[in-house]
Amino acid sequence: MHDIHAANQILKTALEYAEKNKCTKINSITIELGKIVEHNELITLENLKYNIELISKNTIAENCKINVISKGNNELKLVEIDGE
Repeated sequence: MHDIHAANQILKTALEYAEKNKCTKINSITIELGKIVEHNELITLENLKYNIELISKNTIAENCKINVISKGNNELKLVEIDGE
């Protein structure tokens, strides 16, 4: 469940960015993912990507490429949004 919360925050930020910059499509989202533990569970790269794909359906981010860079820190950071 914690993965979906993180995915929702990332997608919300990406959609706000797209609206602010008048983008009609989000092509890719790049995220840095460290070792984030919420509710005693590690947020995994696979689950994060899956949940972003799931909740982005029927939005301008549907079918966008999701790049997740694994980091050794304890942060989750949205690094780049590519839109048109």
